[in-house]
Amino acid sequence: MAHGSRIEGAEPCPRREDAPEWGYEEGVEWGLIFPDANGEYQSPINLNSREAKYDPSLLEVRLSPSYVVCRDCEVINDGHSIEIVLKSKSVLIGGPLPRGHEFELHDVRFHWGRENQRGSEHTVNFKAFPMELHLMHWNSTLYSSIDEAVGKKHGIAIVALFVQIGKEHVGLKAVTEILQDIQYKGKSKTIPCFNPNSLLPDPLLRDYWVYEGSLTIPPCSEGVTWILFRYPLTVSQVQIEEFRRLRTHVKGAELLDGCDGILGDNFRPTQPLSDRVIRAAFQ
Repeated sequence: MAHGSRIEGAEPCPRREDAPEWGYEEGVEWGLIFPDANGEYQSPINLNSREAKYDPSLLEVRLSPSYVVCRDCEVINDGHSIEIVLKSKSVLIGGPLPRGHEFELHDVRFHWGRENQRGSEHTVNFKAFPMELHLMHWNSTLYSSIDEAVGKKHGIAIVALFVQIGKEHVGLKAVTEILQDIQYKGKSKTIPCFNPNSLLPDPLLRDYWVYEGSLTIPPCSEGVTWILFRYPLTVSQVQIEEFRRLRTHVKGAELLDGCDGILGDNFRPTQPLSDRVIRAAFQ
C-alpha cells in the first residue's frame, strides 16, 4: 500500500466546528491554511539508502547528546499525537549541527499506524515502520525559545527514530503504562521519571542520515535539520496497542457517523525530495 494513501474501513472524523483546523483525514489540505506546507523542502521524505551520500565530515565532531533524566515529565494527548514535554535541560551538539551551537530538547512526539505495516512518517527504500518518534530540539544558542526558533535558519533539529515490533522497550514503559489514563484528547499525566537516553540506539551514534526539511505537523515550517538513525528501536506488540487505544476527541464528544475517533495513522505522507541531498554518516 502506498505510504500516503488511506486505509479502507474506519475513517477518521470529518471536520467539526469546534475541531482544530487540521488533521490526517483524506482531503484536508494543510497548504490552504498553512502556506509553509507548500514549500519545496518539506518533510517527511522517502530515504533512498543507495542515493544517500557518505559525508565523513559528519564524524569530525561526534554527535553528542547530553540528556538528563527528566523528573515529573508531562505526557499529553493533544488529539493528534502523544507528546512528552521535558522540563530538565537536555542538549544536543556536534554531528551536522553548526559548531558551537547547543540544541535543547523540548519534547518527544510519536507517530504510529493502526496496523504494523505503516505508521512511520519517513520511509526507508519505501518501507514504512509501525511507529516513528521525534525528539524535537531548538537552537538555544541563537534563540530564546522554541517558538522563536521555528522557521528560522538553524532553528530546529529533530532526531527521528524508527520503531519496530519485538521485545518490550523498558525506557518507554513509564509512558505506555499510563496511556490508558490519557485516552482522550486534552488529557495529560505527570510521570515521575523519564530518561531520554533510553531512546538512543547505541552509544557511538554514527549510523544516521541527515537532510534539511520541515516540521511534519502544521505550520510545516522549514529550516529543520533532520537526523534519522538507521537502526530502529523495539517496542512490544502490547506497548504499541496501548497507543492504538487512544482517541482523537474529548471524552463524551459526539462522533459523526462512520467515525471511530481512534488516534492512529497520524503520519504525513512523504513529500518530494526536490534537489535535496541526503547525507550519511556511515558507508
